[in-house]
Amino acid sequence: MMSWTIHICTWSSVDPSKPPNQKQQQQVAELCGASIRALTGLRELRHRGRTLFLAGHRVHSGAPHSSPDPLRDGFTAHRGAADGIALRLLHSDAKLHRQLTPDTPVQRLIFDLLEQLRVETLADATHPGIRANLYNRFRDWSLRFHQDGHAESDLGLLIYTIAQIAWSRLSGNPTLAETDDLIEVTRGHIAGLIGNELAGLRRERRNQSAFAEHALSIAKIVDESLLVEGQQDNASNRLDTEKALSRITLSLDFSDDAEDSNIATIVTGNSKVLAEQNQLYRVFNREYDQEIRAASRVRDSELRQFREQLDAQIFHQGINVPRLARQISQLLATPRRDGWLFGEEEGLIDGRRLTQVIAAPRERRLFRKDQYRFKNDCMVSFLIDCSGSMKQSIEYIAMLVDIFTRALDQAEIASEILGFTTGDWNGGKVYQQWLSQGRPANPGRLNERSHLVFKTADEGWRKSRRNIAALLKTPHFREGLDGEAVDWACTRMLQRDSARRILFVISDGSPMDSATNLANDEFYLDNHLKNTVEKFDGRNSIEIYGIGVGLSLTPYYRHCLAIDLSESLGNTVFTQILQMVAHAQRR
Repeated sequence: MMSWTIHICTWSSVDPSKPPNQKQQQQVAELCGASIRALTGLRELRHRGRTLFLAGHRVHSGAPHSSPDPLRDGFTAHRGAADGIALRLLHSDAKLHRQLTPDTPVQRLIFDLLEQLRVETLADATHPGIRANLYNRFRDWSLRFHQDGHAESDLGLLIYTIAQIAWSRLSGNPTLAETDDLIEVTRGHIAGLIGNELAGLRRERRNQSAFAEHALSIAKIVDESLLVEGQQDNASNRLDTEKALSRITLSLDFSDDAEDSNIATIVTGNSKVLAEQNQLYRVFNREYDQEIRAASRVRDSELRQFREQLDAQIFHQGINVPRLARQISQLLATPRRDGWLFGEEEGLIDGRRLTQVIAAPRERRLFRKDQYRFKNDCMVSFLIDCSGSMKQSIEYIAMLVDIFTRALDQAEIASEILGFTTGDWNGGKVYQQWLSQGRPANPGRLNERSHLVFKTADEGWRKSRRNIAALLKTPHFREGLDGEAVDWACTRMLQRDSARRILFVISDGSPMDSATNLANDEFYLDNHLKNTVEKFDGRNSIEIYGIGVGLSLTPYYRHCLAIDLSESLGNTVFTQILQMVAHAQRR
C-alpha cells in the first residue's frame, strides 16, 4: 500500500476541490494509476495519454460518474473515480459483462451504471477513505448532472432517477436531499415497475451473474416503459438528451469488442534501408516539390459554393463556439507578469509611500506586488492528411478545423491550417526519372511533394474563412508523405515567437507513397515519420498530437486520439481533444 500512501500525501498541499493546473494534470493521471495498481496488484496497468490500459487493452471507466472532466473537476473527483475503477477490476468479470451487455444505447448505459454501482458497494470496511471517496464522487456527479440541465428532458430525468434509487438501495445511503423533489414524481411512476428487481440488486450484489439478470431486467423495463415511449415522438428532445449524456459519458459505447472492431490497428515495423543509412532520409529529386495556397486551385464561384455548403453543415452541428473558446482559453492561457500592484498590505516596500509612515502611522498599504495576467501566448497548427482515403471524411474534418480556428480566434490564439499530399500517383515525374537512370538502389522518396496552405497564422478566421473551404476540393488528394509534412509544419511554427506551440496531425493511416515503398522498403516512410515526431515533440516548446480518423495513431504519436466521424460532428469530439491536451505531459 505504499503507493496509496504516497498518492494521498503528495497532494496534501493542493486544494482537492479545484481542477489541477496544467503541470499537475499528468501527475494526477500517474498518481491515480499508481493507486489503482496498489489496490489491484496489477503492475501492468499503464496510462497512455488520458487513457488507462491493462496488458495493451483499454480499461473502460465503467459509468458516467467514473469519468471526471479534467477541465472542471478537482483531484477529489479523480481520486474517487480511480477507486471505482480499481474495484471494477477487482470484482467484475469484464468478459462476462461484455457478453451480457445489451445492444441499445439506453439499456447499455443503465446496465453498465448498475454494474459499477455494484462493485462500489464491495469496498472493504477497512478502507473508510475509499468509501468516502466513492460517496463524494457519486454525490458530486449527481449534483453536476442536475446543475448542467441534463435532467431537464424526460429521458435524462428517468436515467438520473434510476441512478439515484439504485445507488441508494445498493449502498444504503439516502437519496440526495438536493434533488429529492426533482425525482419524486418519476420515482413514484417507476418504483412499481422495478421494485422487485431493485430488491434483487441488493440481494445478489456479490454474485455478478445473478445481479446481471436483475440489472438487465431494469434496463429493459426502462427502455421500453411508457415513460420513454411517450417522449420518443419528440425527436429533438431525445437528441438533445443523448447529446447531453454523451458529453458526460464521452461515449455510450463501453464495449472492448466494439472498440477493437471499429478502431483499426496500424501495422508498423523497422526500415532496413533507413537503418543501413543511419536513419538518413533521402529525396531523389526535389525539383517538382511545391508549396501552394490551396485556394488558388479553386475557382472563385466554386470556392463560394464550398463556403456556403460548409456554413450550412456547421449550422446543423449545434456547436457552442463561444463556450469552446472559453474552454480553450482556460486550458492554454498562462500567467505573465504585467507590472505592479500598488497599495498592498504586504509585499515589497514601495519607496514612494515611505512618507506615509510619518504622516499616517496606521496606514499599512505601503507595499507593492507583482501583477500577473493570463495571456494566450500560444500557436496552434492543424496539419491535415490530404490523401485519397481522406476524401470520405474531409467534410467533417473541414467543419472540425473551421470551428476550432474560429474558437481559437475568439481566444486570441494564432492558428494555421495546413495540408499535405503528393503531386501525382505512384511517383509521377520523379519516378520516371528514377526509371530512366537505371533504377539505382535505395533512392529515397520518389514522388512530388505537395504542401498546401489553407490558413496562415497571420490571418484571422474571418479573412481565411473562404480559403478554409478549399478543403472540400478533393480531386488533388493523392498520397501522403507524413514525415516531411510534420517537419514542414514544425519549422513554420518555430518561425513565430510563441511560448507554446501545438500541432494537431489529422490522418487516417500510415504514410503512403507506393513508388517510394517499392523502391526502398514498406516501412521507409513509416520510420521517417517516427523519427521526425521524435525530433520535434517536446522540444522547442512544440507539442505534437495525433488525431486518428477511425483508427489509433499510437505507433507515431505519444499523445493521440481516435475519433469516429462516420455519423456527425458533436461537442464530444472537441471535449475529447481538449482533454487529450489537458492530460499530456509538458516537457
